[in-house]
Amino acid sequence: MPNPRGTPENLESGKRKGDEPLTEQVNLRVTKTMKEEIQQQDDPPEFCREAIQEKLDRNKEK
Repeated sequence: MPNPRGTPENLESGKRKGDEPLTEQVNLRVTKTMKEEIQQQDDPPEFCREAIQEKLDRNKEK
């Protein structure tokens, strides 16, 4: 019978393709339309991280 709590791999914090581990959380409000469009992406969390990082990078260049 499978473990109802999942596997040990599921209990580890999220891993990212980059160097830093994903340890922090940010909560923000968006419109219903924005939420629907984000949820249609292949990987919604990574999509949001990339969008935020792009904006941060642009602000550094100024």
